[in-house]
Amino acid sequence: MSLGHVHGDTYVHRLDPRTKLLVQAAFAVAAVAHTTVPGLLALSLLAGVALALSGTPLGRTLWGYRSFAPFLVAAPLVEAATLQPPYLVPADAVAPALASYRVVLLLLVSAAYLRTTPVRESRTAIQWFVPGRAGVLLGTGVAFVLRFLPLLKRDLATIRAAGDARLADRRSTLDRIRLVGVTGLRRVLRRADGLALALQARCFAWNPTLPPLAFGRRDAPALVVAAGLVAAGAL
Repeated sequence: MSLGHVHGDTYVHRLDPRTKLLVQAAFAVAAVAHTTVPGLLALSLLAGVALALSGTPLGRTLWGYRSFAPFLVAAPLVEAATLQPPYLVPADAVAPALASYRVVLLLLVSAAYLRTTPVRESRTAIQWFVPGRAGVLLGTGVAFVLRFLPLLKRDLATIRAAGDARLADRRSTLDRIRLVGVTGLRRVLRRADGLALALQARCFAWNPTLPPLAFGRRDAPALVVAAGLVAAGAL
């Protein structure tokens, strides 16, 4: 699944991007403050509502974030492991397991944002929150990341598929890592050069014309939810 913008007409699609950023930030505050079973259950319900209202499929989203799985699983295992008998203490894995699950919830909410928010609107919202040159630089950087991460991910998938077609799976693990890493780095540098040339050709400026933003009545419930999450995190 491509973790990027998908055109649609869901409730979350119609929200102002600033509202969606506020909800994400408030969700993160509540998740950090309440890494407990009851708190995470409540946040799971809220994340499920966000996925449903944005038309984001749960299974395909989790599959899109599968590269994070080894790190999320390793943290509880490493914490529970000991060098002395009984060598594994399940109780020690509870806290890191809850923290890993919290990360999964944050990824799901961010996927709903990415699916429903065009890159230009994200940039506009960031520049609204952070005025001046700093906001322009931050908004431009975020826009570049959102646009090019899917391309780089696709490049790596293409490189791996090409290697498999040439029997790269018969090589050693170190050789496969070197092949994918070196070829991927070449693709990154090539895309960076192409981006720089495209910016020069389009007379990149610090004051681009961005889409107008306006809060509406549909934003009110989401803003109330954001305020509630911040209050829950503060308490």
